[in-house]
Amino acid sequence: MQNAEKIFGKADKPIGTVTFLLLFVMSATIVGGLVVVKPVMLYLDGDKKSAVKMFIYTAGWLFLWLVVAVLVALIWK
Repeated sequence: MQNAEKIFGKADKPIGTVTFLLLFVMSATIVGGLVVVKPVMLYLDGDKKSAVKMFIYTAGWLFLWLVVAVLVALIWK
């Protein structure tokens, strides 16, 4: 992240910031939909145990990947 100006050049226009924010919002929307929609559908269909289990497993795996990414970032630094 510290070499971004060397790689991409100096950002004089706000289009880069706007593009980053739009990409972030789209990513959060897609992941949120993938994480939440299926368990909610299962829950509303009456399969409450599977819905809660699926949500916890998905959230757990996402948290595990977050921990791995943070550890790699700290070690790589």
